[in-house]
Amino acid sequence: MGLLDVFDIAGSAMSAQSIRLNTVSSNLANAESVSSSVDQTYRARHPVFAVLKNHYQNNGFGMDNFGRGLSSGQGVEVRGIVESDAELPRRYQPSHPMADEEGFVTYPNVNVVEEMANMISASRSFQTNVEVMDNAKKMMQQLLTLGQ
Repeated sequence: MGLLDVFDIAGSAMSAQSIRLNTVSSNLANAESVSSSVDQTYRARHPVFAVLKNHYQNNGFGMDNFGRGLSSGQGVEVRGIVESDAELPRRYQPSHPMADEEGFVTYPNVNVVEEMANMISASRSFQTNVEVMDNAKKMMQQLLTLGQ
């Protein structure tokens, strides 16, 4: 892996964490939205991350076609956004305008505490990758001054 690969890897991680932050904000925005129907109730969403594989062809011996060892990955990608299958909480509130025939209101399965922890984690991961890119940039600048 070259120094320029660091920018691709950190950039893909920043993009993935940005999507994670967007899904967290969507979950938090809909945390208290109610419905009288289970089918219409908002369900928490979470991104699914996957490792971007090395672009070199693997010859079956842990090496690429040029005899170099393969690294574990070349970044991260978001494979999709999945909805949580956790049970939707129902509260007995017969006077609520969205109550069903039995007097229950269905709420989203968003755990606000968990979402806040995800938001902090994603934000810190994003910031860490910014620092990685900044350090790689500084290393490249220092490399350019070696010949002077």
